[in-house]
Amino acid sequence: MGKYSKSFTQTVKERQYRKFSDTFKKQKVREIEQGKSTVSEVSRAYEVSSNAIYKWIRKYSTKSKPERTIVESKSETQKILALQKKVAELERKLGQKQIQLEFNDKMIEIAEKKFNISIKKNSNTKR
Repeated sequence: MGKYSKSFTQTVKERQYRKFSDTFKKQKVREIEQGKSTVSEVSRAYEVSSNAIYKWIRKYSTKSKPERTIVESKSETQKILALQKKVAELERKLGQKQIQLEFNDKMIEIAEKKFNISIKKNSNTKR
């Protein structure tokens, strides 16, 4: 997989039937024209083909000829991509913690059987 490859969360059929408003398309075209986003960022964030975005640019661009901008600044699209990355990392960490908890529970269970004592706290016991 390439640097920008991503598995889509929607099926091809679901993506084919989505409709974006003209206002949304114009906003994304403005972001691209102003250098706040790139075509590839918008494509990944909203799971839209880059060809579709270039069509938006041809239709809604205020410039005579669409340009590809290399310089980028923070935008809504970049924030979405950063948040998606953060969610994926947190989900990974959560999965690791769940495995650790299950391991600890199993170790306590084994120790209780081996030493014939209760290690887990009993919530019914008074302190």
